[in-house]
Amino acid sequence: MSARLPFPIRHPCPPGACICDQEAMLDDPQADLRILRLTREEERKLLARLEAIASYNDLRHMQQRMVEQLGIVVTITPSVRGVRTVRGLSIKVEEQRGLCRRTRQNISSAIRKCLENNEAIAFAIVDAHDLLAPTQAQLQAATDDPAAPSSLSKP
Repeated sequence: MSARLPFPIRHPCPPGACICDQEAMLDDPQADLRILRLTREEERKLLARLEAIASYNDLRHMQQRMVEQLGIVVTITPSVRGVRTVRGLSIKVEEQRGLCRRTRQNISSAIRKCLENNEAIAFAIVDAHDLLAPTQAQLQAATDDPAAPSSLSKP
């Protein structure tokens, strides 16, 4: 069935080994086939690129490009209980028809490795979710108490 596609596609997983449902996807004329462009070789390149990310902006850009080109949605959120290590960040690759379970795990692992190697990105993620920003109560206490640390003053 891949003869109708103008690009090489990923070889199907062995039956029963995965939940990607590639065969049914190929039979569905309405299916979003972008994910099938992620061959094993392309997956290796993607994982290497994810591990080499150097900044928070680069990470956000990669997330956007994965959605645009492959339909892969990755969300990275800090725990509400606080983040002491990179393990406190939740990296979730949304389930998607045609996306292998193992590929989802590999993407999460590559991003986690990137964050472990570059803690500044992890801090930026936490900061983007306002977990490092002072709370309204801390801001109010800082303005009421002149002896409070100046780092909590209003922006």
